[in-house]
Amino acid sequence: MYTLYFMPGACSLAVQVVLRELEQEFTLINKLHTDNFTAINPLGNVPALVMQDKVLTEGAAIMLHLIQSHPSDFWSSDPNKQQQIIEDLMLANATMHPAYGRLFFATHNIESVGERERSLIKAAEQINLIWQTVGMRLESRAHLGPFLGGQQPSVADIFLTVYASWGEHFFVDIHIPDNVQQVLDKVRERDSFKAAVSAEQSN
Repeated sequence: MYTLYFMPGACSLAVQVVLRELEQEFTLINKLHTDNFTAINPLGNVPALVMQDKVLTEGAAIMLHLIQSHPSDFWSSDPNKQQQIIEDLMLANATMHPAYGRLFFATHNIESVGERERSLIKAAEQINLIWQTVGMRLESRAHLGPFLGGQQPSVADIFLTVYASWGEHFFVDIHIPDNVQQVLDKVRERDSFKAAVSAEQSN
């Protein structure tokens, strides 16, 4: 039994989707409705996943724990496949996530309109480059299936679907390749994703 602390629309949504895909029981708690959340995670970040008396933090670490602890197509016994899963996960969590983070930082922390716009444009250019990389990676694996994970979504596919929605908050041009957009649409149509979004909205 897990307890997942989240914020609506944050990357914790991806963790909730994976919990549902793995058919794990969990309680969902909105960080904004939690007194002294820093007692749970001193950095104040979500996701935070509590299991018994242990608190797991950092999205990629939480994902690895879940997919290694609960047998599914998300993980593999093949070391080469494991390396690919981790590389894709880190492309999403350690490369794409911070790139979108620069959009939020510029919007909320740069007072000069001109400097803010330049920072947003530069951040969007980097995001577009990363999406192109995702598209090329998908193209190189097209014979295996439509997702980075092959026939089934990987945790990276799910993370990327959440991040893609963040671009809607900014007046910058973000270009997502067609083959990537098809993946995002397929993930959004999964029952687990729809249920996770609905659960966030009701908390």
